[in-house]
Amino acid sequence: MYAGPVQELIDELGRLPGVGPKSAQRIAFHLLKLPSIDALRLANAIVVVKERVSFCQTCFNISEGEACGICTDTRRESSIVCVVEEPRDIVAVEKTGEFRGRYHVLQGAISPIEGIGPDQLKVKELLARLEPEGITEVILCTNPNIEGEATAMYISRLLKPLGLTVTRIASGLPVGGDLEYADELTLGRALEGRREIL
Repeated sequence: MYAGPVQELIDELGRLPGVGPKSAQRIAFHLLKLPSIDALRLANAIVVVKERVSFCQTCFNISEGEACGICTDTRRESSIVCVVEEPRDIVAVEKTGEFRGRYHVLQGAISPIEGIGPDQLKVKELLARLEPEGITEVILCTNPNIEGEATAMYISRLLKPLGLTVTRIASGLPVGGDLEYADELTLGRALEGRREIL
């Protein structure tokens, strides 16, 4: 449709998650309008991140070396591991300031529709960490959707027979939310996860 390089850029941008054909076209034309120095700065940032950033060999968080900063932090509780789907989930948990253990990133969630089963996730690597690191509790912090629930259930069934404490994050109503706008599943989870007021 467009000249070779422009169409190639649109096609490549369209391969990014969440970027449809129209968005890819808008981004491509925005990049064409940018001064060359700005476009090159973006291109250089992509090249640098691909050269210097990889995944931690222990927990599979993003890292500039073999081990990420969390795995090398001796002040963190090594016997508790929070299992998340993606590295960006670690950022969300860290912002709470409530968790001082270590992490394990699955690199996704079980999704038969997308052809993702347990073998495509970092489940075996989690199991391999349990004994050497003296892990006693695993917190399943996968997303509260069908894929996240299936993943949490699968991992829980693997870990429970090993005598570990396996917990799941609570889910329910957001602070500041109104009951009338909550769906039945969310409200049901909130009721299920209720706790005594002290």
